[in-house]
Amino acid sequence: MLKAILASVSRPTLRVEDLDMENSYHYDLLADLLSYPKSNFLERIALLQEVFNAEYPQAAQELEQFTALLPQTEGVLSGKILDEMEELFTRSFEVQCITTLDVGYVAFGDDYKRAELLVNLKREQREYGIDCGAELSDYLPNILRLLAQWKNADIMTEFVKLILYPCVESMILEFEPERIAQRNALYKKHYKTLIASNENRAPLYLYALSALRQVLQKDFRLTSQPRPEKTSDFLRSIHRELEIEAKGAGQKPSAALQQTNQSCGLPASKQSDLIQLPTRRI
Repeated sequence: MLKAILASVSRPTLRVEDLDMENSYHYDLLADLLSYPKSNFLERIALLQEVFNAEYPQAAQELEQFTALLPQTEGVLSGKILDEMEELFTRSFEVQCITTLDVGYVAFGDDYKRAELLVNLKREQREYGIDCGAELSDYLPNILRLLAQWKNADIMTEFVKLILYPCVESMILEFEPERIAQRNALYKKHYKTLIASNENRAPLYLYALSALRQVLQKDFRLTSQPRPEKTSDFLRSIHRELEIEAKGAGQKPSAALQQTNQSCGLPASKQSDLIQLPTRRI
């Protein structure tokens, strides 16, 4: 018998019929879209555009916006152009970043629940032969590659509805100009300078994440949730990390940061089973 994921979370009944996918190959392509750019990046985007044009018209529009912002020469990413793409990716997700692609961090921050999620995701990925490379198991592209192969529709549906999709929406919110300004002010205060970035291309990966949101909405019959009335968890996490770094490990962060951890808007009291995946299949 499979172990229930969310025994303590109040939610509507989830059904396998909620899935609206004939195949899941597009999740491999989405993983490429949100991975560190390689020389075949445009080729993979072209394949994804074909899929979206046929099955996901709203996602197709988002991907067209993404492609329009790409630095390219005759349809090929190479040399300095590829370097610029790598810088855009790094600035969006890694160094003085807009957001993070670590889903567990978005959901739980540094709470122990993220460690449990990492262990359980890693077990699932290992079973399907998914190589996470240098990244952790909750890295968004690694999760998307799992979605492309996951055979347990019930567990996959619950994971997407209650963890992945809310976290993708949270990532998208981080691209709002007000939040970017707050984050840049924080980076500038701590590092004394900001890494230069191309403002015209700053929303590049907003369109990639928005395309993913549209796909998840169609495949799992989801709707956007009401905007959470709380400050950015990611921004608060950055503030805490920079403050600890400045004060030294073991120092107590400011009172403003000592708030109950929430998982993408879910009450902390309802998170106890959120990160449990089944220990075996039948």
